[in-house]
Amino acid sequence: MTDPRLEKLANILVNYSTKVKPGDWVWISANVLALPLVNETVRQILRAGGQFNVLMDQDDLTEINLSESTVEQLQWISPIEKMLYENADVLIALRAASNTRSLGGVDPNKPRTRQQARRDLTQTYLRRSAEGSLRWVLSVYPCQAYSQEADMSLREYEDFVYGATFADQPDPVSLWQTMHDNQQRLVEWLKGKKEIIVRGPNVDLKLSVEGRTFVNDFGDKNMPGGEVFTGPVENSVNGWIKYTYPAIYSGREVEGIELEFKEGQVVSSKAQKNEEFLNSMLASDAGARYVGEFALGTNFGIQRFTKNILFDEKIGGSIHLALGSGYPETGSVNQSSIHWDMICDMRQDSEIRVDKELIYKDGKIVV
Repeated sequence: MTDPRLEKLANILVNYSTKVKPGDWVWISANVLALPLVNETVRQILRAGGQFNVLMDQDDLTEINLSESTVEQLQWISPIEKMLYENADVLIALRAASNTRSLGGVDPNKPRTRQQARRDLTQTYLRRSAEGSLRWVLSVYPCQAYSQEADMSLREYEDFVYGATFADQPDPVSLWQTMHDNQQRLVEWLKGKKEIIVRGPNVDLKLSVEGRTFVNDFGDKNMPGGEVFTGPVENSVNGWIKYTYPAIYSGREVEGIELEFKEGQVVSSKAQKNEEFLNSMLASDAGARYVGEFALGTNFGIQRFTKNILFDEKIGGSIHLALGSGYPETGSVNQSSIHWDMICDMRQDSEIRVDKELIYKDGKIVV
């Protein structure tokens, strides 16, 4: 018997997040372990009148590909993927994993080579998303590997996922609409503002948002949603930050990251664990040392770190900065083969001022 919460999540993804309509071409990109959610999502797509294609991946195949491929093979772009990025109306990405560290033994230069080769695809995706011709949403299927990462049983993790997405509630859409309305008031207040100063025991940053747009993430592109973000002026970030949570990228966990910025660029970087990998990612390309995103986590239904960025970047009372590509809809022009979110807890002795006015104190909006 299918978990009714799974059916509700599929309904949210299709009919709320991406608003599939008759004739839409929907591309589902999923891990094979997410098949139960894929099935329910396809059911909802067909009921909405859409057409679908499913591309499935699997951890072992990804590891084999990166381990065995030559540089030329890593740089190959599938014409099928290229066509989907350029022409699909909707992308629904469903993540799951059998082993979250399956790429831990892979030479970090290999995923970097592959990411660099896919840069044009990334820019196509970002451009089409910004102009509205590609509607997309990312979510997860609760699986054993994710529950283990979060130090939960599978049943406990299922409850966490369905709770964070409101799929355990009678009317999830109304709850997401309420989040939208609350966050939109902050977005409206931030319009036209110029400078942000962030201070606390783990951060002292100044950045410009002049001419930039703040975006309300209310579950339309990430499920769960719960953040307000923008792309800072590329050469404006100055100061330092110590990230209070591990940052995970391509199966590598980097702990104790400390970054110093001057005129927007990372000029000093260190980490307590996997520092070499951090520096290799910073060397990916010219844009990798610049900030593509600055965001406030606003989902106070998420209060624990699970080592899954989809949830962790939304932790109520946190901020995150992403190194690399920015979202064009924010006004960001930074381009890179990476987009790496890193999270800092702001719930103690911390504040954010916008044009010198206090708007955020100890993890909470005060305007």
